[in-house]
Amino acid sequence: MNTLSITPSQIIEYLYCPRYTFFEYVLDIPQYEEKYYKVIRGREVHLKRARENADYLRRRIGVVDKQLNQYLSNASLRGEVDEVLWLEDGTMAPLDYKFAVYKDKVFETYRTQLYCYAWLIEQNYGRPVKRAFLVYTRSQNKLVEIPVHPEHLEEVQQAATAISQIILQNHYPKATKYRKRCVNCTYRNVCTR
Repeated sequence: MNTLSITPSQIIEYLYCPRYTFFEYVLDIPQYEEKYYKVIRGREVHLKRARENADYLRRRIGVVDKQLNQYLSNASLRGEVDEVLWLEDGTMAPLDYKFAVYKDKVFETYRTQLYCYAWLIEQNYGRPVKRAFLVYTRSQNKLVEIPVHPEHLEEVQQAATAISQIILQNHYPKATKYRKRCVNCTYRNVCTR
């Protein structure tokens, strides 16, 4: 079967509800996410951090080298990683900045994005990724470590395959089983249950 090159955002949307993929990429109905303040502000923070931290190494987590703003791809996925880290134990890790306050919980969307980046790093650099990092810029740049296990990578790989099937075969998937997610969905007026 043919596959498409998709983004971490598409995988996050698919895992939230598979019908996002159908409405946005099969029917071509946009979400207008650019209107949301946090999305716009987050993009500004990424650019600012990239300039400010150009020479900064995170010694306390064993960073021996890093690359900023790396655009990576494989046969199924593409994305830009804020920082690709080489760690002293021989593994690698993605680091991503979030314009957010840390409240003792890491959102699943953030984890999924890091798992996507871990998959890209392993395939592009040929080294294992066992952990990833988030920096919460609205909590005094709090650094949070996220474990990365093989099952996490399998989940995003399976989602990438499913997204390609929906788009290439015009497949109308089942909606999420979590009905609370439908309340604020941008597609609630066109979705059938």
